[in-house]
Amino acid sequence: MLEARAVAKYIRLSPRKVRMVAELVRGKPVEEAINTLHFLTKKGSKPVEKALRSAVANAMNREAASKLNPENFYVKSISVDQGPSMRRYNPGPMGRASLIKKRSCHISIVVATDAV
Repeated sequence: MLEARAVAKYIRLSPRKVRMVAELVRGKPVEEAINTLHFLTKKGSKPVEKALRSAVANAMNREAASKLNPENFYVKSISVDQGPSMRRYNPGPMGRASLIKKRSCHISIVVATDAV
């Protein structure tokens, strides 16, 4: 079994929104997952697709992968973790300031293939 991973860090999207997209492709074959992400209208699908393509490219650049097709890979695991939050302030009532958190996330993808 051949495995490869890719990590996309500091993506300026809320982790909750990206996790919704990640749930759609977990466990699927890579071709089907890329197709799903490409035509999905959610904003989180673009960075997830980019990370998935990177993981497949990492797998193909290994020495042992010279005989493999990209169609043989599937998404073994995908996780979305919270990154640092930028803090910004908006004017609030009676001269106060109200806090706004601009969240970010880290996307980790592992693709694998069955032993040939």
